[in-house]
Amino acid sequence: MISVLVVDDQDLVRLGLRALLENEDGFAVAGEAADGLAAVDLAVRTKPDVVLMDIRMPGIDGLEATRRIVANPALAETRVIVLTTFERDEYVFDALRLGASGFLLKDTPPARLIEAMQTVVDGGALLAPSVTRTLIREFAGQQHRVVTPHPNLGQLTEREREVVGLVAQGMNNDEIARELVVSPATARTHVSRAMIKLGARDRAQLVVFAYQSGLA
Repeated sequence: MISVLVVDDQDLVRLGLRALLENEDGFAVAGEAADGLAAVDLAVRTKPDVVLMDIRMPGIDGLEATRRIVANPALAETRVIVLTTFERDEYVFDALRLGASGFLLKDTPPARLIEAMQTVVDGGALLAPSVTRTLIREFAGQQHRVVTPHPNLGQLTEREREVVGLVAQGMNNDEIARELVVSPATARTHVSRAMIKLGARDRAQLVVFAYQSGLA
């Protein structure tokens, strides 16, 4: 059973998400919160598998709430999915940097949202296809981009560095395998080893580390 904490300051959004989850086998609603402080408090008390997190809320926003949840050792198994209204939401990359496992648009079809929650619980990263490459282009094109290499970057092999760069381009394991002419299993192994060496919580954080380290 996947437990989900729903966080949004709009009653209608919370109601809709609750109705979806209550009618889906294998899911349970851990609680609801209308602001960031309540979200952090509920997360600590209920230890949900997934938090569906709005960004713009009163009190502390979804970014700060995400940071506090991810930083709490007691919530090491909790994954945060950011729900945003705008494809070009300027806070999306900050959410990933702070530890969110990915993001989706609020008009994402219900079946895709359910699949997304299963993905992050299984350790995958969630980067909405309609947003990912736009986000990547905009970040890569920043004029005052500051490169701060990860302290463990030197532990990566050349192939692992190459793989991390491809992950940051939005490629999945099958696409990486085709690009490098290796098997999907080999690509998956390279990604996993890179995540371990860099201490990446999930694939989304690996993308962040790639950009901060200048690998993409």
